[in-house]
Amino acid sequence: MPRINNPKPPKRAPKIDTRRGAKKKPCSFCQHGVVSVDYKDLAQLRKYISDRGKIRGRKVSGNCQQHQRDVTDAIKTARELALLPYTQRTVTERRGGRGSRDDRGPRTPRPDRDGAPASSPEAESDVLLDDAGSAAEVFEAEFAEEATE
Repeated sequence: MPRINNPKPPKRAPKIDTRRGAKKKPCSFCQHGVVSVDYKDLAQLRKYISDRGKIRGRKVSGNCQQHQRDVTDAIKTARELALLPYTQRTVTERRGGRGSRDDRGPRTPRPDRDGAPASSPEAESDVLLDDAGSAAEVFEAEFAEEATE
């Protein structure tokens, strides 16, 4: 008899289904006799969207296959008509990934292809602009200077 180099792994214990006796969640649309899902009923549709903006699955929402399809189509239609957002706005407490820009200080200009450092934008223009109002004032002043020449 030939020798077996790779013995069979031991058999695993059978998985125990914890939901075996649990009842499936009934479809709320079937319970109330709803024929079609309305895309304008935003309060109803928000129940089937997660806090991140994803559409909840059938196992989570408890809808039957047909009504889950109707809910999905209604949510997509409402999103397209800008009644519902595609994603929810999330606020993070930390900024940046590996460190913030403030820790490192201001950026140095990149060198040109020949290796010489590039001139900074401050050197090119003698006026730094803070807002659009001051930009208009500077433009008008330069335009007035050119008109007088």
